[in-house]
Amino acid sequence: QVELVESGGGLVQAGGSLRLSCTASGRPFSRYGAGWFRQAPGKERESVAAISWSGSNTDYADSVKGRFTISRDNAKNTMYLQMNSLKPEDTAVYYCAAGSTLRTVLAGTVDYWGQGTQVTVSS
Repeated sequence: QVELVESGGGLVQAGGSLRLSCTASGRPFSRYGAGWFRQAPGKERESVAAISWSGSNTDYADSVKGRFTISRDNAKNTMYLQMNSLKPEDTAVYYCAAGSTLRTVLAGTVDYWGQGTQVTVSS
């Protein structure tokens, strides 16, 4: 069993930045692919970014490429999402997730979910 806890959400003006953190406990986090998802009001949950076991491979949704950076520190059992140049359309609840690989996480095959953290971007 792996437990995931997100932090770092909040309210920020358009053009600002936030860094989300996801801390894992339980089984070794280094053995899992991981990623971030978000769900906006009235929208389906969507993948934002994913990262491989070692952090050597990453994948981003087209809407966030060049603005968001996913990273992980396995020694600290923590994953991060650095969000820059935030836009109002980035407003959503952001969830961290862990699965077998980057590819399976992207496909929605997720073994563990965090509870989510709210990100609100004002215009």
